[in-house]
Amino acid sequence: MKISLHEITVRQLTEGYRDSQEEGVTGYGGRLDIRPKYQREFVYQDQQRNAVIDTLRRGFPLNVMYWCVNDRGTYEVLDGQQRTISICQYVTGEFSIYEEYFFTLTDDQRQQILDYRLMVYFCEGTDSEKLDWFRTINIAGERLTDQELRNAVYTGAWLTSAKRYFSKTGCAGKALSDKYVKAKCIRQELLEQALEWIAHAEGLAGNDPVRQYMADHQHDANANALWLYFQQVIAWVQATFPTYRREMKGLPWGKLYNQYKDTPLDTAALEHEVAALMQDDEVQRKSGIYEYVLSHDERKLNLRTFDRSTARTAYEQQQGICPRCGKHFDIDDMEADHITPWSKGGKTVTDNCQMLCQACNRRKSNH
Repeated sequence: MKISLHEITVRQLTEGYRDSQEEGVTGYGGRLDIRPKYQREFVYQDQQRNAVIDTLRRGFPLNVMYWCVNDRGTYEVLDGQQRTISICQYVTGEFSIYEEYFFTLTDDQRQQILDYRLMVYFCEGTDSEKLDWFRTINIAGERLTDQELRNAVYTGAWLTSAKRYFSKTGCAGKALSDKYVKAKCIRQELLEQALEWIAHAEGLAGNDPVRQYMADHQHDANANALWLYFQQVIAWVQATFPTYRREMKGLPWGKLYNQYKDTPLDTAALEHEVAALMQDDEVQRKSGIYEYVLSHDERKLNLRTFDRSTARTAYEQQQGICPRCGKHFDIDDMEADHITPWSKGGKTVTDNCQMLCQACNRRKSNH
């Protein structure tokens, strides 16, 4: 990563400032993407915004900013987006502080602000270097999410297309999946969720499969493949579990789709099983029912366990003897177990409790 320090005046920064809403925000004579299409919306509160302008008016130093240098001789704000927008909005008269707009200031006051010198680091490097550097400088202020950090690196037509589906208030992805996915659009959570699922579908691994998927597709003309995949996931959920329950929201539907989409499933039988499990007091995690009826992994259900009092009663009745191996153990070396397992109708009651040594209980659980 090559980094060089530059002084940029407010006059230079605000020259040609243009806010095109969802199409991005530019300045510095049109050469600086202040908020590219991939970036998040402006989130500074009035108090934070006003503090930036007060710093300028008092001539105090403002925290250093970072710009990413593009191959075509233009720049993108790597860190300092909201400070930059605050400055530009004030100079263009979009808000006032102390009941004073920029255009109502005296000439010398305006010149003082326009001549104020901002300290900006110009950063050049590879995608991975930019992402690592972005994480390093993203320590204070309005912290970016992991997906916002990725968006800052893998910009282009593909990301713009993906954000149209997943990143805008009222976007198609949100409207389609709101009952099934717990994710917000504005902080890129829904986009990240969709990317996690499709990265899993493509078998991407490593520390950051989402980043790998974005790197592989950055130069695609659009994100139609991602959008079609996401629609298929939701359509599969709706077809497989047509009776909606609130417990369905927030489950790893994409990964379940990837694993079971080609498995013949009896929708009516699944619904009957789900309904019965919803009424079973032994099942503590109702949302896990949907994963259970597909995998039959009892760990998904968080089944009731015996309390200490019941375990102690069983231990004393057995006089510390494990009924499987016939050896004596301290209570701390034994575990409460269902005599008749839950899968065969056994309940978590005193009469169905036995104490097994840890080794015997492990062997039983593996069969």
